Amino acid sequence: MIEKPRILVVDDESTNLKVIQTVLADEYRLAFAKSGQAALEVIQQNPPNLILLDVMMPGMSGIDVCRALKADAATQHIPVIFVTALNDDDDEYNGFSVGAVDYITKPITPALVRARVKTHLSLVQAKQLKKAHIDLVQRLGAAAEYKDTDTGEHIIRMSLYSKRLALAYGISEEYAELIRQAAPMHDIGKIGIPDAILLKPGRLSTEEFASMREHTTIGAKILEDSDSPLIQLARVLAMEHHEKWDGTGYPNGLVGEAISLEARIVAIADVFDALTSKRPYKEAWTEAEAFALIKEQSGCHFDPALAELFLSIKSEILDIKQNYSR
Repeated sequence: MIEKPRILVVDDESTNLKVIQTVLADEYRLAFAKSGQAALEVIQQNPPNLILLDVMMPGMSGIDVCRALKADAATQHIPVIFVTALNDDDDEYNGFSVGAVDYITKPITPALVRARVKTHLSLVQAKQLKKAHIDLVQRLGAAAEYKDTDTGEHIIRMSLYSKRLALAYGISEEYAELIRQAAPMHDIGKIGIPDAILLKPGRLSTEEFASMREHTTIGAKILEDSDSPLIQLARVLAMEHHEKWDGTGYPNGLVGEAISLEARIVAIADVFDALTSKRPYKEAWTEAEAFALIKEQSGCHFDPALAELFLSIKSEILDIKQNYSR
């Protein structure tokens, strides 16, 4: 059985607490506190899903409570709605400036309180679902990489390289983050490749390499027909991350800008990290050797503009590598 959301109501006036209780008790589990300090103690013991917080209280004000909550990583995600008799524009601004999500004036209107509470709890649920969605995508990507890499650190590094290169190219923070989130799925098709080929310590035969190349189309097949922008982008990356600027890549031999920009970005990030990582079939290259390869393959394997940008952010790439290496 799914529990009802838990709401903490904070007000120094017992009458106000009873009014809120009457309005919300049928739909939610309620907890109460009559001071700011008591509220923080309740939150520490059992964090609520949402807080209805009076502003003017003796001692610690609602503004102080909200500021403390937003300064703590453990509680900053909890939505705070101020419920107060203050109705000046400056008071409302102050409430939002410390991180409140809404502002309700007293005397309250029951229907309004119920609507605002429902709306903000729905937003919390939507954020949680999005986070779970992204987490699942990354875990599936890690599953595909687990057999032949360093158990997940590769996809963390290459996805961060991808985001940094996207930002250097001028892509917005929001879309660069989407690229970062989708990048771990680029090799999901490896799930369909036999271990005897995936883990072979020596050079692949012509037939084995043909089988290995199929991980691009297998990945695209796994990810097709999704309404999610994240999965749609992941499908493009799965299909195109082995295409080459000069048309000698696979599976479709795309040339130049016929390859999606996102896949061109991920290709550089993926190759750099693969080169500098130990695999069953090779030892790790030095960073200098890997950067030299990126430069050498500019205009052949890689988009020349992106290759130049990648070389220009060497220090940032190396910082990421250092921070996410054993």
